Amino acid sequence: MTLKQRLTTAIAEEAGQMILNAREDQAFSRHMKAGDELVTDVDVAVDKLIGQRLEEAFPGEARLSEELSPQQAQAVKAPALWVIDPIDGTVNFAQGQHHVAVSIGWLEEGVGKVGVVHAPFLGETFAAAEGLGASCNGKPIQPSGETALERTLVGTGFPYQKNARVALLKRFGAVLTHCQDIRRNGSAALDLCDVACGRLDAYYESVSPWDFVGGWVIAREAGATVDHLYPVPDGIPPDLCGEHLLVSTPAVHDGVARVLKEADQAEC
Repeated sequence: MTLKQRLTTAIAEEAGQMILNAREDQAFSRHMKAGDELVTDVDVAVDKLIGQRLEEAFPGEARLSEELSPQQAQAVKAPALWVIDPIDGTVNFAQGQHHVAVSIGWLEEGVGKVGVVHAPFLGETFAAAEGLGASCNGKPIQPSGETALERTLVGTGFPYQKNARVALLKRFGAVLTHCQDIRRNGSAALDLCDVACGRLDAYYESVSPWDFVGGWVIAREAGATVDHLYPVPDGIPPDLCGEHLLVSTPAVHDGVARVLKEADQAEC
């Protein structure tokens, strides 16, 4: 099976229609998991739908998804792995905002090969496969040509755990000082796609695998620099490690990395 045949745009768009219908009907419940993270029954229903469709099309292949099988330790060893976020931006979904995405990525031997990110409320489907470039709604995309740190528009996000946010304020302040501005849209998958198509010049955050794998492949295939600020721990494939991500248009990558690392080292 070719990588092009693994582009699951139809599955992602079917899931997106389920999300649209649920928003329109307002027929969903919500609760908190782990005490601080919102989840709705639509997240679970969409996850089940995607899992069913993937099993029909690619029987027996391992899946790592946010709602149904968050077992990263086992997934790392899978030779073929689907990584799924049924609703990236659950808070946005529940609050009636538009930055919501279905994210599906596929890895072979730990390397991201295929990515699809569908934004149902924005009417956009991003897709990429290794060696085939990246697209939005079928049209090729590429990062911005920004070269100046002071004109760099940066995207980021914050963890659900409020006590983990304090340390990130140093980064936030440093970026505001040295770069053009910051955007916080609430969907890591779409932030990565925004770097891929030039709407953002850089993005940094620490997230879970299902949040970033699809968009990571798309950004890389579009021509963005995808990297980690610090070395990836042994035993974890870089394309599954969501800690300290930095994705940017190539010319500003070193400058943004320097700003973030200096902020990490600065005294409070």
